[in-house]
Amino acid sequence: MSEILAWRLCAARRVPWAFSGEGAARRGGRWNLPGVRVVYCAESRSLAALEVLVHADETGRLGALEWACLPAVVPEALVEKPGQVPLSWRAYPHSIETQEFGTQWIHEKRSVALRVPSAVVGGEFNFLLNPLHPDFAQVSIGKPEPFTFDPRIEPASR
Repeated sequence: MSEILAWRLCAARRVPWAFSGEGAARRGGRWNLPGVRVVYCAESRSLAALEVLVHADETGRLGALEWACLPAVVPEALVEKPGQVPLSWRAYPHSIETQEFGTQWIHEKRSVALRVPSAVVGGEFNFLLNPLHPDFAQVSIGKPEPFTFDPRIEPASR
């Protein structure tokens, strides 16, 4: 059986809840409406870091936090790869169409994971994990690995 490896990057203090979907439910995101639990992961550590960077209000503060990167191994049979996503998937700010697309997938529980294109890096993918799916227990969550942002990542001079 083949598997996919996905990465979740979060503040170290949030590791115990990293795969609960609570954070995405509080705020909503590109692929989910507020109130809907989902876990955002990336296909690589570097993409996970870029996804955090584009959402950071103050990049200079990233180094002040302790970060952790957690691997998640998902059986490929549990990953849905949609043939089409909403045309507005890369819009900024994200569109209601993408939120409804992901929310419908979550509510229908069609699969444990949904592969979606990264709006940050063309040609790369993120994985949405549905923590409420009956087969979510088949996702193997690895040990958190310490992660640090390079100190050269800081706000640009004005």
